[in-house]
Amino acid sequence: MKRKVLILLTLLVPLVATAKPTGYKFTLQIDGCTDTMLLVCYYHAQTERILDTAYNNGHGKFVFEGSRDLFPGLYYFTNQKDRTVDFIVYHEKPFFKFHTDQRDWKRNMTVNGSRENTLLFNFDRSTDHIYDAIRSARDEMDSASFLEYRRQQFLKIDTLRLDFIKKHPGAMLAKMMQATKDPVAPPDSLAGNDRYFFIMHHYFDNMPLDDDFIIRTPRMVFYNRVNDYVDKYMRGLPPELMMPLLDTLIDRSEPAPEVFNWLVLTLTEKYLQSNIMVYDEVYVHLVQRYFATGKVTFLSPTTIDEQVERATKWERLLVGREAPELILFDTTRRVWSLHHMPGRYTLLLFWSPTCGHCRTIIPAVYEVFDRVADSLDLSAFAVLSEPEEHTIEKWKGFLAEHHMTNPRWVNLNGGEANIDWREVYDIQTTPQIYLIDNKTKKFLAKKLDATLFETICKQL
Repeated sequence: MKRKVLILLTLLVPLVATAKPTGYKFTLQIDGCTDTMLLVCYYHAQTERILDTAYNNGHGKFVFEGSRDLFPGLYYFTNQKDRTVDFIVYHEKPFFKFHTDQRDWKRNMTVNGSRENTLLFNFDRSTDHIYDAIRSARDEMDSASFLEYRRQQFLKIDTLRLDFIKKHPGAMLAKMMQATKDPVAPPDSLAGNDRYFFIMHHYFDNMPLDDDFIIRTPRMVFYNRVNDYVDKYMRGLPPELMMPLLDTLIDRSEPAPEVFNWLVLTLTEKYLQSNIMVYDEVYVHLVQRYFATGKVTFLSPTTIDEQVERATKWERLLVGREAPELILFDTTRRVWSLHHMPGRYTLLLFWSPTCGHCRTIIPAVYEVFDRVADSLDLSAFAVLSEPEEHTIEKWKGFLAEHHMTNPRWVNLNGGEANIDWREVYDIQTTPQIYLIDNKTKKFLAKKLDATLFETICKQL
């Protein structure tokens, strides 16, 4: 199968490990090989990255050599066309000699200097004939018979895997096999939410999150399972239930710096970018737990400080927190206070007519507002986020063009204010739209668009 290799810069940690460098040397002899150049690559979560290149000496011999100390994981040789073969780097000095031929790299591969790779190649050969039989049977059996035959053959492969895990529990291949096993089944006595949370707490029982090799495996081993856990199994959970589960996942990985770094960075970025309003609290929690406490060391101090500063701002803007007071002038120079708006609720908007998203979203939000404002006793505190002189006329023209004349919708120039509202409200992109309860001054909702705003209005 042809593989596309992604050349990416590593944001987490370099390929240089903390142990005393020993370097690596992989000698690969492929009898009959005519490829000019081969690559050594490695898996990393959802990506595949290049480690090194080597050139044919004219007799099918390729030598990959470097001074860096390699992290453990699954690597592979490839010609980037139609040939590839995996190999393991794990608790052995990476000075391996591989020998195969052009007819079949994988099946004819032998290795000197690596027990881990001897186990890998022998196991692959033990299952190859089963896969061959399945492919042959596909054309010889009817559909129903083939499905049953395939099921029986896969059971044989499962048995071989279980035997391998039992015989070689410390081998990296065994740990990879173990990592893909489903979580422990909950006791029959559990039902409903208890059953669900049992599975969630035991989801990674079979995965060695404390061993750095696990991140350098194909995406189905590590990345997909983490992704499924967060995006499927956690979907819809409130922050107060989600955060302890994320903490348990991350904390288990602390002995493995690469896994820990990847999980912290990936999950923090995920909830930083989430469009689900209540998940801002998850982002704040992760930054406070791992960045502000000094546990994160793989980013520069400046980047860490920026994350902590942003989380501090976001903490003040969470749903349920009191909205910071904001006092501005409208188009007639009348003063308006966010904390003293008329009505039961206030829609707070930061937007500009020069923003492409705003030009689409704001008229749609206004249309919903105009329909429900009277029945909900709703006001709008709409702030021009680019109060420069050349924008003022565009702003007034946009308001006139879209007939935004409802007296409950107050248009405010952000040029003069009681606070630096860009800083306080962390306005880095527009539009930003909040819904506020005027009695408590607290945020009811945020990150609104027209559809979500209308849904919330129906609930109110």
